[in-house]
Amino acid sequence: MNDVDCIVIGAGVVGLAVARALARGGREVVILERERHFGMHTSSRNSEVIHAGIHYPPGSLKARLCVSGRDLLYRYCAERGISHRRCGKLTVATAEEQLATLDKIDINARANGVLDLQWLDAEQAARAEPQLQCLRALWSPSTGIIDSHAYMQSLLADAEASGATIAYGTQVASLRPTPAGIEIAIEKESGPVVRARLVINAAGLYAHLVAASIEGFPAQHIPAISYAKGSYFALTGASPFTRLVYPAPRAGGHLGIHLTIDLAGAARFGPDIEWVDAIDYAVDPQRAVVFAEVIREYWPRLSAHRLYPAYAGIRPKVSGPGEATRDFVVSGPDDHGLAGIVNLFGIESPGLTASLALGESIAAMIA
Repeated sequence: MNDVDCIVIGAGVVGLAVARALARGGREVVILERERHFGMHTSSRNSEVIHAGIHYPPGSLKARLCVSGRDLLYRYCAERGISHRRCGKLTVATAEEQLATLDKIDINARANGVLDLQWLDAEQAARAEPQLQCLRALWSPSTGIIDSHAYMQSLLADAEASGATIAYGTQVASLRPTPAGIEIAIEKESGPVVRARLVINAAGLYAHLVAASIEGFPAQHIPAISYAKGSYFALTGASPFTRLVYPAPRAGGHLGIHLTIDLAGAARFGPDIEWVDAIDYAVDPQRAVVFAEVIREYWPRLSAHRLYPAYAGIRPKVSGPGEATRDFVVSGPDDHGLAGIVNLFGIESPGLTASLALGESIAAMIA
């Protein structure tokens, strides 16, 4: 059996950021990834937005890590030449009853230290985006977009430059804490193959299953995970918008079917929300009808035939249907009582934006 210092389970954007922070801090790190490549699930199936930090409850991990992570991420992209654009975002009210929601966003943003939001009336919003229809809008100049694949590739390169290694196609079967370290068994192997002083469970969609496979781990410290599938539709032809457009958030904290642009300027819409029991990335073309109906609230000129299925992603939520959105869950030995194990649950949006800050915080926590 091989002995190592640190094992990071999962090579999504957060797992890679954690591995990078640990390796750069002088730790010996091995990354175990069940898929054939990094970032094949939530990390690559999202809107690729760098969030400003305006929506999350003040004082929450999501709020603090998003705001600090946003600044770290912009700096990192500039230093490493990673494609990104600070294109900004308009959150719009298309009905009178939505104006109060925008007021709440403005107040919440200020509480989070995001002080650059600007109010636009209908005429100002139309000057910025001529095809946009709204009563008022909140302009967030700190919101941007990023090439998430290039970013993850850079995180891995940084980690490897500091001595980290990665093993693909390596699915963790079980973990067994012992006085000498945590023994890790891999699928298709007859027994434990590696023993680590520290294990970071950053397995994303599978984090709760990994935690449940830890011998003697207290079940009350494994939150129920719900899978929220979000489909995206792309737009044929040129995008009529140069900025991101978000409708006023819906009940339950869902940000609604928003318009994003990629670094080539192409437009896509999503995600919607569909609660599922299994991981399935198929996009139902019939959902375009619902998408078009919602999008026309802020872009009346949309022709539904211009929408076509793009991709889908699944968010691992620690809140289920009808429940209020909950915070990231970072659970270490002080929480669950087992030395050397840190579990990350419910790392959804703004996980991409917060990734560098989250990696640094984990490294500091275990130092």
